[in-house]
Amino acid sequence: MPVTIQKIDIEGMHCASCVAAVERSLAKVPGVKSAAVNLATESASVEYDGAQSGMDALRKAIEDAGYTVARRDDDDDAGAAPEADGTNDELTRDERKVSEAHRRMWFAWAGTLPIIAWMLPEMIAGVVIGGMTTFSFGMLLLSALVLFVPGSDTFRSAFRSAIHLSPNMDVLIAMGTLAALATGVIAVLHQFGIGPAFANFAGVAGMIMAFHLTGRYVEAKAKGRASQAIKRLLTLEARDAAVLRDGQEIRVPVASLQIGDVMVVRPGEKIPTDGVVVGGESSVDESLATGESMPVARSEGAAVIGATINLDGVLRVRATRIGKDTFLSHVIRMVEEAQGSKVPIQAFADRITAVFVPVVVGIALGTLALWLLFPAFFGGIAVWLGSFLPWVNPGLGSGALALYAAIAVLVIACPCALGLATPTAIMVGSGMGAQNGVLIRNGAAMQVLQEVDTIIFDKTGTITEGRPGVTDVVAAATHGGGAADGGPANGSSPDDAQSALLRLAAAVEAGSEHPLSRAVVEYAAERTHAAGEQGDAATVTDFKSVTGRGVRGMVDGRTVLVGTSAFLEENGVTAPAWLQPEKARLEDQAKTVMWVAADGEPLGLIAVADRVKADSAAAVRELTGMGFRTAMITGDNERTAAAIAREVGISTVIANVMPGDKAAEITRLQQGGRRVAMVGDGINDAPALTQADVGIAIGTGTDVAIEAGDIVLVRGTLTAVVKAVKLSRATFRKIRQNLFWAFFYNVVMIPLAILGALHPVLAEIAMATSSINVVTNSRRLQKADISSGTETQQ
Repeated sequence: MPVTIQKIDIEGMHCASCVAAVERSLAKVPGVKSAAVNLATESASVEYDGAQSGMDALRKAIEDAGYTVARRDDDDDAGAAPEADGTNDELTRDERKVSEAHRRMWFAWAGTLPIIAWMLPEMIAGVVIGGMTTFSFGMLLLSALVLFVPGSDTFRSAFRSAIHLSPNMDVLIAMGTLAALATGVIAVLHQFGIGPAFANFAGVAGMIMAFHLTGRYVEAKAKGRASQAIKRLLTLEARDAAVLRDGQEIRVPVASLQIGDVMVVRPGEKIPTDGVVVGGESSVDESLATGESMPVARSEGAAVIGATINLDGVLRVRATRIGKDTFLSHVIRMVEEAQGSKVPIQAFADRITAVFVPVVVGIALGTLALWLLFPAFFGGIAVWLGSFLPWVNPGLGSGALALYAAIAVLVIACPCALGLATPTAIMVGSGMGAQNGVLIRNGAAMQVLQEVDTIIFDKTGTITEGRPGVTDVVAAATHGGGAADGGPANGSSPDDAQSALLRLAAAVEAGSEHPLSRAVVEYAAERTHAAGEQGDAATVTDFKSVTGRGVRGMVDGRTVLVGTSAFLEENGVTAPAWLQPEKARLEDQAKTVMWVAADGEPLGLIAVADRVKADSAAAVRELTGMGFRTAMITGDNERTAAAIAREVGISTVIANVMPGDKAAEITRLQQGGRRVAMVGDGINDAPALTQADVGIAIGTGTDVAIEAGDIVLVRGTLTAVVKAVKLSRATFRKIRQNLFWAFFYNVVMIPLAILGALHPVLAEIAMATSSINVVTNSRRLQKADISSGTETQQ
């Protein structure tokens, strides 16, 4: 069997230590090539050889690590489009998790608020309501209720991870709260004359758990909002479709559509699935696919994307892709793959979190031992802290103060923030990319892209449109020559002269299938349409095409020639000398020049070339301004390549490169110390896209190039490269901020806890806040401006 990539949803993970445990367990399964577990999405992306292992083996490995598989999907289900009724397992699961976290939080506070109300009079005024025995027993009972009912999931998670020798953060919470609860047991026994007098921290245990579960709830909601981009994609598809079958229009669920079905899409409706227009004209809102708000015109023969919105005309669309093969499903799959992938910057955090919990447990035990071994030294610190921190009570005794500090160490340590720092930012960034027509297939590419210093562009289909188009029309009647210098004696306006020339040329060229002929015909039609004219059809007779020379025909009784100067001379027409400089100028720009003549008189020139895309020059200019070195690589000759490069502002040109040598040129730049991104669209670009540090594939290009790219640009315009770069930089600013604050928090807070400066409840509040801060900071990425300067100006 071929190598399979499987996405598996996992339940029970709460911190980076959980992630490390699952990854280690999956890596031991025979045939597993790689396993990347994402805490933010609570899922694993596993690449494995199906001949050696299967889903049952992967599920067992996850369960052996102490966790459970949330649902039983095979590979074909991963990334599939939403069901016809608009629901999705992932949405339901997330909603259930938030609802369960909300229920546990309120249950915890229902038991904790009476604890606080009972403790306050004793703390503030020294009044013990109900007597010390009732107070001690009440604290123990209420806290036990909070710990073992709403907090039961935390203890189960701690137990599972501990027995599998992969302790997670829940182990720290469990140890801290149980230690605090144990003081309540000692206090109650003392009231009955059994055991020593000891400070009762049982109420603190309940408060720690309540704040812990509150943090879990807020974190779950924040993570849900962070992944809202992918969730919106999951609910975009239409639920049903109007289909023509046996001459009748019927409505069917989208899930029952078949390739070849003709769908009727009315204004305001979503196009049910990918297809080709076979009837009607309309404007379509494709913003979900391209990120562009301007609608696009779609008529017969045009491809349309499922889930986009038909705006103002009735379309008949033949379905070409359904189910998991649609554009929307591919987008969802790409985003999920990006969110499940690891990025290099995460490796350092992973190494720390792999040993985090055992180290913290060791520090807590060491803290307990130090306080007991050196009570005078640490007691002096407690007296000093008590002079300005109201929650530090030096009178508790050395044993109570030692336990107090150890509990604070256990609950202040936070591997969660380290585990969430990278994946939450990648989640938000990849979702933003999908909304803006930038599909990130590999999360690592987002990091590498912001480290790139050189961007190499393919020419044909990347900088240019990839097909010939008319670039210049020079009418002899408006060029400036007159009868005195050999020019035409009659004058006319530029528009009239060019329109007349184009009408005759297009009429004759319509008889040819040559790409240059098609370019002239299409340009003439576009110009006529733009001018709002009807454009009466010309009658063509005696058509003849001469290969490599030109075409000839009778148009409304006039003999029209379109072709090379040699072709005109062969037919008795002399190209005027005063137009030769114009011809030379156009040819210097690497354009193909065609002469047009009628009844033996030259009418002018038409220049055709592979036209530069409208935004190419602006995108290159902006990238250069951002500090990138830009270059173009092409198999074209140097003159053509140089002309295109001058037009878009690229100074470095690598021309006459055979398709197989493009990757070698990329390698040569990399060996020179360059970090290279390659932008291309063709089959011959695939090796270069793979060789580059980051391959950026034009989405309008071939499937091979798209599969080779790390990043896919849906629209195929170069301004999307600017968006990708800005998105990469913004995402990694957030990752660096998250990692800094996660490390800073632990580096500062753990020593404070060791010294006894932190109340355990305040420590738990700070720990929960740390995780929430990382997630909310990642969400702020959604406000980043990743538009190009060209779009901003528009």
